[in-house]
Amino acid sequence: MTRTTPALPTDITVLERGWLSANNVLFQGEHGSALVDSGYFTHADQTVDLVAATLGEKPLDLLINTHLHSDHCGGNAALQARWPQLATRIPPGQFEQVRHWDPVALTYEPTGQHCPPFRADGVLVPGEQIALGDRHWQIHAAPGHDAHAVVLFEPSSRVLISGDALWENGFGVVFPELEGEEGFADVGATLDLIERLAPETVIPGHGPVFGDVPRALEISRRRLAGFVAAPLKHARHAAKVLLKYKLLEWQRIPLEDALRWLESTPYFRLLHERHFATLGLREWAEELVRDLVASGAAARHEALLLNA
Repeated sequence: MTRTTPALPTDITVLERGWLSANNVLFQGEHGSALVDSGYFTHADQTVDLVAATLGEKPLDLLINTHLHSDHCGGNAALQARWPQLATRIPPGQFEQVRHWDPVALTYEPTGQHCPPFRADGVLVPGEQIALGDRHWQIHAAPGHDAHAVVLFEPSSRVLISGDALWENGFGVVFPELEGEEGFADVGATLDLIERLAPETVIPGHGPVFGDVPRALEISRRRLAGFVAAPLKHARHAAKVLLKYKLLEWQRIPLEDALRWLESTPYFRLLHERHFATLGLREWAEELVRDLVASGAAARHEALLLNA
């Protein structure tokens, strides 16, 4: 069956990236130029080059983030360096953490990831609108994957920019649950919100633009029900996702170094303590690696762990 990508309004260009970097959504229109999400820091130069090539001689006027996970804002600093007058707006709730740059509260150090410090000039207030391209977009709170996330919806074209709240085949790891806070109910409420908005086209944070929104919602609700019924399943899934994500950054690493990284990274220690303490920490780390290799998401060659 041939997949058909829905047409988007002419003021929108989607720069679809790999899973290490979130998709970039570039607007050009009567309200100037704007970019939604900036990818991971290791791809920041590529992000700048892609945006500059698309804009030509025009500057980038506005940068906004659906949420502040490192794969969505890791290119912020590079974009601000390239266009110093660039205004940057982020979701509410973490403005002070960005202003005073707290990489622990922003989860970069606990996840073993990195995000170069960047400037925030304002916030995206749920319930308000923001001018992007040729239209005004609604800002909606979308907690679940991240407690502070927002989605953007344009009612005339019925396009939704969903971040990690909805992908074609699921949604992002529910980070509040990893920290012992309620998150699954928020995921469900955000899926209900998207259903009420009734978008015809979704630009997700990862993966291609898609149009079969009822199918995506059904898949996500089944996935959510499975996690609610078996929280341990979500915890194991999250651990493997975080390891795979780091492996996308490394590409290849001595196995012993990967195991030491797992043992020393706070989120993995937290997951081990909360859910897998019947195993020793090193034993659990080795099990994670075996699971990733068995699933085909990684490969081993002698003493190396490789991205697959």
